[in-house]
Amino acid sequence: MLETTPSIRPQTTGRHLVVLAEGAPEQQTAVLESAAGLREVTPCRDYGPERAAATRYDTLFDRLGIAVVDADPDQVTALRAAEGEGEIVAVVPELIHHVLAEHTPADYVRGYADGVADLAARLGVEAPEEPGEIPSADPPFADSDALTWGLQAIGIEDAAATGAGIAVAVLDTGMDLAHPDFVGRDITGMSFVDGEEVQDGHGHGTHCIGTALGPASPASGPRYGVAPGAAIFAGKVLGDEGSGSDGGILAGIDWAISSGCAIVSMSLGADVPEVHPPYVTAGRRALDQGVLIIAAAGNNASRSEGDMGFVGTPANSPSVLAVAALDQRLAIADFSARTLPAVHGGQVDLAAPGVDVHSAWPMPTQLRTISGTSMATPHVAGLAALWAELTGLRGRELWATLVEYGTRLEVPSVDVGAGLAIAPGPWAVPGRA
Repeated sequence: MLETTPSIRPQTTGRHLVVLAEGAPEQQTAVLESAAGLREVTPCRDYGPERAAATRYDTLFDRLGIAVVDADPDQVTALRAAEGEGEIVAVVPELIHHVLAEHTPADYVRGYADGVADLAARLGVEAPEEPGEIPSADPPFADSDALTWGLQAIGIEDAAATGAGIAVAVLDTGMDLAHPDFVGRDITGMSFVDGEEVQDGHGHGTHCIGTALGPASPASGPRYGVAPGAAIFAGKVLGDEGSGSDGGILAGIDWAISSGCAIVSMSLGADVPEVHPPYVTAGRRALDQGVLIIAAAGNNASRSEGDMGFVGTPANSPSVLAVAALDQRLAIADFSARTLPAVHGGQVDLAAPGVDVHSAWPMPTQLRTISGTSMATPHVAGLAALWAELTGLRGRELWATLVEYGTRLEVPSVDVGAGLAIAPGPWAVPGRA
């Protein structure tokens, strides 16, 4: 049966995004003025360290060619009248994005057990006596004293690189800059949330940074970071309550590009199945500049109940690499979103560990274990840094290499794309992946 696109009303801010044809910032601001009388659109680079101002004023993200404007109804009408005529590519409402809903280990185990019972019934075999009972066989991966199960699964023990010399931007809820596991690291922070510092008051951002870029030897527990040698760029695009706007996210992408980051990791999204035009353009223009954007596919599935979900925005953009979540058996996580055939570009590209992921958390908690495609995404971002260091590849070539070397799984490609993302081992040839 053909899957249809769910009808979902997105959350919006009341502002609009204008995707502009390529050109110099002066030309693009002139287009906005001539088309709709928008005379005070400021290029993002002009804000300097006050990038959060993009959430208050009309701003052009000049490295992306996208503007966010607080236009009145007549101006919106004028912009839309010029849409598709060459200089204005698209005009859409500004969306609100969120930390992707966290899944606790208990919730996941319950869903997994229910799925096992349902499968047993369909096959006509005896199901476990108790609804909550799960198979007794141990999963192939489990946290050890040395490594988290996720790092074992992606082959970090044999990795031929650490991410040295590669800058990775994690756009999320910020970072606990005083976390003991990151003392002495190369960290650059910037907040794009008006009125908030980069310091993480939520926890999600610190956890994602820990997975992608955590230390080789943490103060306690197993190693949990994929690329301990990479430079950390912590961009706060979601506030302490866990949400943020397109404007802040695009400002973060613009900043990452201008800062020389090779990889942008975004464990955030809106559960909207339609492709959001600004991220199609942002992803493509980032790739043109040698920057790969990686995003979480989404946690809107409930597979044990027959709901396969769908890849939300921005991950469903064809120019953004979308990541699904796997469990310790390398099976698709119950909550992990599936490719929706009815949406052009809305496919899963790769999968990575995303269940019971142990990583950093703001002090005094220090460490925490949580689940989600949010946790799978920084695994791939860290792996991208390893491949970038070893091969020198960037942008589209880096994307192609990650996909080419993905380990195929006994799971449909609509769920995991090319399979499990893996680390480059000694077999990887520098300069030629």
